[in-house]
Amino acid sequence: MPPPRRGGAVRADARHAGPSSDPAGAPVPAAATGAAASDLLLARVVREESARIVAALTASLGNLDLAEEAVADAVEEALREWRTRGIPPSPGGWLTQAARHNALDRMRRQKRYREKLALLAGAPSAGMAEIEERLPLLFGCCHPALSPDAQLALTLRAVVGLTTAQIARATLSTETAVQQRIVRAKRRIAETGIPLRIPEGAERAVRLDLVLTVVSVMYTSAHLVAGGDASADRDLADDALWLARVVADALPREAEAHGLLALLEFHRAREGARAVGGELVLLADQDRSRWDRQLVADARASLERAARLRHPGRWQLHAAIAACHADAQTSADTDWLQVLTLYDLLGARDPSPIVRLNRAVALAQVEGPEAALEEVDALASSLDGFHLWHAVRGRLLRDLGRTAEADLADSRAHELTANEAERRLLAARIAGEA
Repeated sequence: MPPPRRGGAVRADARHAGPSSDPAGAPVPAAATGAAASDLLLARVVREESARIVAALTASLGNLDLAEEAVADAVEEALREWRTRGIPPSPGGWLTQAARHNALDRMRRQKRYREKLALLAGAPSAGMAEIEERLPLLFGCCHPALSPDAQLALTLRAVVGLTTAQIARATLSTETAVQQRIVRAKRRIAETGIPLRIPEGAERAVRLDLVLTVVSVMYTSAHLVAGGDASADRDLADDALWLARVVADALPREAEAHGLLALLEFHRAREGARAVGGELVLLADQDRSRWDRQLVADARASLERAARLRHPGRWQLHAAIAACHADAQTSADTDWLQVLTLYDLLGARDPSPIVRLNRAVALAQVEGPEAALEEVDALASSLDGFHLWHAVRGRLLRDLGRTAEADLADSRAHELTANEAERRLLAARIAGEA
């Protein structure tokens, strides 16, 4: 079972406590008693059960909005009840039953509640954990009829359980904009009858790639904290890694699911070296002894599982590139020709400007900065508003001795990024200190 995340309404309360055990068998920090212990357990139950309950209620009622609100109310009730009356013998069952009661209460205020009431009353309450219901919900949230922004916002709300405020911070949006995206997405699902199901056949590959893209964007968003230091939003990064594991575990024959999991595990393994004292440390300068070797081993195992399925794809190629960096003892030991070859293969499947920009970084190591700069300049029309395009260009110009042009490029990158650690790094580069 995937590890618990600190989710939704209980995230702030559950993060300070550190081990006894809870009724569900998961360790609870020895210092966590009373309210702290119940909050920690609720955070775990929210992660493991909330999306499953939402999916089951939606399947019964045909109303995602109602299901999500019923579960959110149940979480709030649990936060109050468990603190005062203690943790129930079956926390997941308690939350399930509370959500079902909430759905009934809401439906009593609706005109057609009797028809739906019969459906809900007849739905089985046992055996919910036997069916991975998070996956149909995730595929529904990532339906191509929804915009990419709506897919991400709805996934973070319905599947991961974040609040509107948490989603706004993670996606660099306002709470109003996030709420509007979620409302529009739910309305679109209701109006068009978007099914909550796992697609089959050729449709699955396309839809699965959408799901994996949303999970990847979710992980990337954890590292785009406006105004923050270099440290990632650990909760959101862990949520993304957890969700990638859910998908890979539920779809063991899908190579690309294992490929994305491997990629995120490789990246998460570097986190302790990427952010040191709040400052951003680029890959070439990282102390690799700080990398999480267990996560690196997990990533290699995930990539090997994907390779055994003999169905290559872009997420596996991304992970293979990350593996090249993990294999090198130092930056100087990196097999850049292998990295460049993998980017060529990736470009054939995903010729996006971001992939081409990353390929140019590898090309600089193989053929030199002049050849790489030519590739980067060709992306100007696509990436002029992307701060990393200017930062890469600034580095190449600096390597070519074109300092004045490099300073202009780094200054533009400095203007475009909202992350303070990136701004400090770019300012130091302009000042000749990095």
